[in-house]
Amino acid sequence: MEAVAKLKNYPTGPRKMRLLADVIRGMQVEKALGILEHHPQHSATPLAKLLKSAINNWEQHNTDKSAADSDLIVKTVFVDGGRVLKRMRPAPQGRGYRVRKRSNHVTIIVDTKNKSIT
Repeated sequence: MEAVAKLKNYPTGPRKMRLLADVIRGMQVEKALGILEHHPQHSATPLAKLLKSAINNWEQHNTDKSAADSDLIVKTVFVDGGRVLKRMRPAPQGRGYRVRKRSNHVTIIVDTKNKSIT
């Protein structure tokens, strides 16, 4: 059974967050947490917290199992654009340039690894 965790309106650009999401997609959760905890990019911290939340959600749905003894993987990670705050910045000759402060929504789905019978 899979578990979902969502992060809404995190104030960083979606492209920056997608770089980290692509790194951890399909990994085992222990390995993904290790990578995120030591990654220098600033958006690694909320992504690690979100992954821990997804693991805890999975443990609550599967009370008979523990995340340590199962093979949990990051099944799906996707990053969507969130709200955009529009601000003005002073420009030459009395003009104003528009600054778009972007945010994003992140969704993580964790699930056990499917063991194929061969």
